[in-house]
Amino acid sequence: MSKTRELIIAPKVSQGQLPKFLAQLQDEGINMAYLDPKKIGKIKTKLETIYPSPDAKHVVIEKDLAKKPKGKKIGRKFKILSNEDIENVLNIAKKGLDFVIVEVKDWKIIPLENIIAKLHKIHTKIYAIARTPEEVRKMFSILEVGVDGVIFSTSSIGEVREVMIYLGSKNFGLKKGKIIEIKEVGDGERVCVDTASMLHKGEGMLIGSRSNFLFLVHNESVGSSFTSPRPFRVNAGAVHCYTLSPDGTTSYLSEVETGSEVLIVDSKGKARRATVGRSKIERRPMLMIKATVDGEVGGIIAQDAETIRFVKPGGKLVSVTHLKKGDTVMVYSKVATGRHFGMEVSDEYILEK
Repeated sequence: MSKTRELIIAPKVSQGQLPKFLAQLQDEGINMAYLDPKKIGKIKTKLETIYPSPDAKHVVIEKDLAKKPKGKKIGRKFKILSNEDIENVLNIAKKGLDFVIVEVKDWKIIPLENIIAKLHKIHTKIYAIARTPEEVRKMFSILEVGVDGVIFSTSSIGEVREVMIYLGSKNFGLKKGKIIEIKEVGDGERVCVDTASMLHKGEGMLIGSRSNFLFLVHNESVGSSFTSPRPFRVNAGAVHCYTLSPDGTTSYLSEVETGSEVLIVDSKGKARRATVGRSKIERRPMLMIKATVDGEVGGIIAQDAETIRFVKPGGKLVSVTHLKKGDTVMVYSKVATGRHFGMEVSDEYILEK
């Protein structure tokens, strides 16, 4: 049974920016913040706090307490510089701590491996401190067991999204889009994205002509009577199309190249990241396909070929050559926002058609 992994965000924003940032964290599925409850004040949030304050839900104490506060979790923070420090963590944790926060200065992997090995059999949770998204991923994967939580200090919602995808805990709420138009549009340049990972049935990339309306384009793991399966490839769409990146920004398919990271999403909306091994642009006959959901209309231009497939509700696949008006396919749609170099600009007006 896999353990629950908690991403704890320490906000690095001003007090004026805090209400919006906390709301964004909650929208991303974050449950806990390393933050003084006094800073929250009258801000409405469901986030639990962990902090050296008796007002926090998870109280970080400096010395042993005679009596545990009712309804609170208690823990201690430790700096790890030697094996003696690791033994100290173990001895103090056995006295009844709910969690420990460990900060490792230089050597990170081996000390954490030792702490995990010693503490994983007792009920004390291990929280580590990370400074980059890459450190977060590494700490969650140590000894395959990983720490129970990581405290990550950031001011960037993009970095939070990036980490959530690292952990495989980011989920996109896919919706049923109704096909309203299918049209041959002649030749154009399309992009095949070959990843350095094996893709599975149900997985694909979010692609579309509008940044807020993206179709789930399936990978080529299925093959056909005339082609062998290529379970690393997504024949994504025309060069102008957007794809959603792991950090929440968008990229044009024409920009995707060797070493780029792309977002892979399955039929239930669960996301993971993959590295691009090769991007291949070739001129092919193209189809324009439009769909609608919740009053929004979005489109995609894709190659007119049997091996390009969308995902229908329930995970069934449908080739673009067999699509009909009235069919439903899985899409990701949300309210339109402006974008500047792929990043959302929430207050900017935009209309894409």
